[in-house]
Amino acid sequence: MSNKKTVIVFTDGACSGNPGPGGWGALLQWNGKEKEITGGAPETTNNRMEMRAIIEALKAINQPCRIKVHSDSALIVNAFNKGWVNGWVKRGWKKSNKKPVKNRDLWEAMLNAMKPHDVQFIKVKGHSDNERNNRVDRLAVEASKKFQ
Repeated sequence: MSNKKTVIVFTDGACSGNPGPGGWGALLQWNGKEKEITGGAPETTNNRMEMRAIIEALKAINQPCRIKVHSDSALIVNAFNKGWVNGWVKRGWKKSNKKPVKNRDLWEAMLNAMKPHDVQFIKVKGHSDNERNNRVDRLAVEASKKFQ
């Protein structure tokens, strides 16, 4: 049994055009406290913003924790929960079809950001009735507007 603190994280990315100006948002919750973080880029993709939200959320946690990352990105959740990332690494960042994995730089950054933590990925339905997912979606959209 781990005595690490548990942090609940909700993340989302947004992009106006794909590629285009994008933003990301994250909500970190622990011990009755909340912290929102956001950012963006002038020329990016939705997947890159989804990934950046998780990376920045993990980097914002300054001690090893149990982290439950809630994301509406099936790609990211499946990459970890179905072991795709492990296969990519073993094959030198190639997919099973031998094509290179897109956004390798961010996958590697995410793996590095995860190292001190015990991270669990939880898929949430986007644009539905999950208040915290809708909240980070709004943060991501607002952040993207700064680059339009």
